[in-house]
Amino acid sequence: MQVIEPQRMYRRIAEELRGDMLRGVWPIGSKLPPERDLAKHLGVSRPSLREALIALEVEGLIEVRTGSGIYVRSITPRPMQSDAIGPNNTRDIPLTWGPLEVMYAREIIEVEIASLAAKNARKSEISDMHKGLKLMREASAKGLLTREGDEAFHLAIARACGNDVLIFMVQQAWAARDGELFERLGDYFEHPDSWNKAIQEHEAVLHAIEVHDSKAARRAMLVHLRNATKRYSASWKLPPA
Repeated sequence: MQVIEPQRMYRRIAEELRGDMLRGVWPIGSKLPPERDLAKHLGVSRPSLREALIALEVEGLIEVRTGSGIYVRSITPRPMQSDAIGPNNTRDIPLTWGPLEVMYAREIIEVEIASLAAKNARKSEISDMHKGLKLMREASAKGLLTREGDEAFHLAIARACGNDVLIFMVQQAWAARDGELFERLGDYFEHPDSWNKAIQEHEAVLHAIEVHDSKAARRAMLVHLRNATKRYSASWKLPPA
């Protein structure tokens, strides 16, 4: 098996694993090695490997059995939503983006957006942030994990910057959330406890923006997005690796 360079994206890792299945390294019904061993063998991080495995699961090639392990289900992948060709022979680009690369990009972009928002936000824009946070609280109280309030909160912060390019970039990051990989990650790693932690982190960001403290807003957003990335890259509840 060829060692993969660590900087390669989840698609490159998934391609290597898919090839091994086709070559019979792991036939249908076989159990894949523990995540830690497989990541070490490929020379990649466990979060990147996990992202690739979720892509294979979405394709129907593997099955994640909580408490048991990961098994090969098929060697014939089904088309992914992100592979669909749209108008003018183009793909819906955000749907092809890996969840972790989106989160890393958001760390770079939205941290500075929060800082700018703290300097520029008007009362109406801060009110929109409160509305988004309220939607999150109401959904959480009902045991729902809907993203409507979460998205509204972050877009309100972006709009407070008054920069159409930054607004567009945040919108694209949220469009990526419609992808199958993001949806599957959410199924595994989003739960009421993680949602309540996100609400608390949003409250810290909003407070900093309200008092126009750009450094605190930058810091609070960085903490929030890094924690969100950690939540998305948490380990499955599988046998010890």
